[in-house]
Amino acid sequence: MRRLFAAVVSAAVLALAGCGAAPAQLTTTDTSVLGLEQVKVGMAYDLGGRGDKSFNDAAGAGLDRAKKDLLVQATEVALKENTDEVRAAKLRDLAKAGHNPVIAVGFLYAAAVDTVAKEFPQVTFAIVDSVSSVPNVVSLIFAEEQGSYLVGVAAALATHTGRIGFVGGVDVPLIHKFQAGYLAGARRVNPRVTVESTYLSAPPDFSGFNDPGKGKAAAARMAADRVDVVYSAAGGSGPGVMQAMAAVKGSWGIGGDSDQYQTADAATKPIVLTSMLKRVDNAVFQEIQAFIKGDRAGGVKQFDLKIDGVGYATSNETAIAPYRARIDQERQAIIDGSIIVPDH
Repeated sequence: MRRLFAAVVSAAVLALAGCGAAPAQLTTTDTSVLGLEQVKVGMAYDLGGRGDKSFNDAAGAGLDRAKKDLLVQATEVALKENTDEVRAAKLRDLAKAGHNPVIAVGFLYAAAVDTVAKEFPQVTFAIVDSVSSVPNVVSLIFAEEQGSYLVGVAAALATHTGRIGFVGGVDVPLIHKFQAGYLAGARRVNPRVTVESTYLSAPPDFSGFNDPGKGKAAAARMAADRVDVVYSAAGGSGPGVMQAMAAVKGSWGIGGDSDQYQTADAATKPIVLTSMLKRVDNAVFQEIQAFIKGDRAGGVKQFDLKIDGVGYATSNETAIAPYRARIDQERQAIIDGSIIVPDH
């Protein structure tokens, strides 16, 4: 059916060109105009859901773009309980209701996605931050260590005390990638920089991804120890980290996943130096677009610096401007392969 859609569109473009008109630019993928089925996307968010100003919001932005630009319909669900059974039930309900593709946001969906995808082999599933071997599951993976390296460079350049911090949401391998890249970038600039690191919780407690109070307390302890730049890789706990750093004159916070300068409140906005951008929005949009074009195969899709899958934010232009030349130099070295960033 998708191939038929593409063929009809191509024929229309050629016909216009043959009549002397400018080639048509396809700006919509509304399959209903050709009598084909409407694409219905199912999105299952991770802990914190929409409004976390981080990971989930990035995924939501990609879905919003798909609704606007690709004219898909969408159903979004959030979690009230953090169990594999509840996660599987959310995915199963979306598949039963005719949603295809179904996108799971976060590695905590790994077991649930594998289970439900096997039950619905004709549905394409996608999962962010986990690798699946099930044939109808697409794994969307990011080089978080590369983006974190860049903000580590920024932190080491911006600190006045020579002491910087890292706040991880939950002590899991995924967040270790953020930490490893951040340390490597900072030490590239200053091998003697002191880096204080802490995690807000450890499995089976995943509250560290959605507890601003814990984030604020952890960053405040660091600030009391003369740490003046703190990177938050803690999802919905990130705003608390920014609040703690805003309370200390001359300090900076660095966001994770989304551009937190854009979502910060008036009190914390000025101290957001930059953010590590994890382009979950692009990954979600591109996966929906690929589905519409007929790509239903599973497999792994990697998003790194070479394709702008990760990066750093420059929204706080005045704050980040003094450091951009050095950060961009390091970015290019990673792309060229002369710097290999550790991921653990």
